[in-house]
Amino acid sequence: MDSRRRFIGKFASGLAGTLAVPSAVLGANQRIRLGFVGLGERGMQLAREALECPDTELVAFADVYTRRLEEARKLAPGARTHLDYRRLLDDRSIDAVLIATPQHLHCEQFRAALDAGKHVYQEKTMAFTVEHAKRMRAAVQKAGKRTVQIGHQCCSSGQVADAVDFIGTGYVGKLTAIVAHMYRNTPHGKPQWSRLVYPDMTPENIVWDSFLGEAPRRSFDANRFLNWRFFWDYSGGNFHENMCHQLAFWYKVLGLDIPKTITATGGILLWKDGREVPDTMNVAMEHAEGLQFTWDSGFGNNYYGVTEDVLGTDGTISRGQQLRYAPQKVNRPEAGEMLGQTGARKNAHMQNFLDCIRSGSPPNCPFDLGFRVSIACRMAVESYRTGRTVRWDRDKEEIV
Repeated sequence: MDSRRRFIGKFASGLAGTLAVPSAVLGANQRIRLGFVGLGERGMQLAREALECPDTELVAFADVYTRRLEEARKLAPGARTHLDYRRLLDDRSIDAVLIATPQHLHCEQFRAALDAGKHVYQEKTMAFTVEHAKRMRAAVQKAGKRTVQIGHQCCSSGQVADAVDFIGTGYVGKLTAIVAHMYRNTPHGKPQWSRLVYPDMTPENIVWDSFLGEAPRRSFDANRFLNWRFFWDYSGGNFHENMCHQLAFWYKVLGLDIPKTITATGGILLWKDGREVPDTMNVAMEHAEGLQFTWDSGFGNNYYGVTEDVLGTDGTISRGQQLRYAPQKVNRPEAGEMLGQTGARKNAHMQNFLDCIRSGSPPNCPFDLGFRVSIACRMAVESYRTGRTVRWDRDKEEIV
């Protein structure tokens, strides 16, 4: 706990500056020109968030599906559109690139964007595999002074400051466990994540080879293109989709390293619709910092919702829509509950990315945090798929 407290002390001292908008930055009035790679639901949401930030311009979009390029033009009529993202990167007027493509393409596009001299906002989960994570790290080291923000938006929420404050007081005591849940439900006949294929999703309107990237060669399949989250070739399932966010928050607050071991179990227990990734799962992570982090998830009942409970000898921090501290009366009989009060704008993560480009300050979710989270998520995938506990070899940087 002492080493963790030292980390928190250093972190808390700089947190206010990273969550707030620096006054010097606002006075600079430096316009940032943005390009977007990947224009699905998440990519378009990022574009809308960027439009709400002052002194930004959306100048180019890239996607392999023609319909999405047409929809993007409605958002920014003057922007250029490309079926090949490399044409976007050739534009020297673009300052920063935001990447929101399927996970198996992140490494290729992230490296290319840095090589082109761009700042990069990389959607989660940052890296699809350990090898991809290493290649991306090499690209960051080569790029030098470039801002890289990973898309774990929770790292820019006011709850970060509240959690650091609650733990920094010492009122939680010795931390031993974090218990996290991520549950959803949908009406009968409407599977979680499933999307209907449009009639125009044809080889004429989708650049299939570009979508495949380094994935195994397959004949054109519109369902695979649209519902890529169902398939291991392109997705880490809900380990990569949502466990990553819950890990990122506490990895940031507590400075947790890559887990020593991970055991993941589960299965396709509800949605027999051709998906390969599980709809129900449980992950147990052993961390060298002396705590156990467990995460479970299911798509057939939303009773538990999306929550995390941090358990200490002297108190519990519960995170949901709000952050709450509850004392353990056995050790703090006179203490009362506390609620987090720090707020943040809806597009705070995007604004932080842009502010850091202008100021050169570290972003709220830097590359190293994204690296650790992506390795943990990949360990969960490997454990689930092999049916055994996996271990992180720190020296070789391999899952064994």
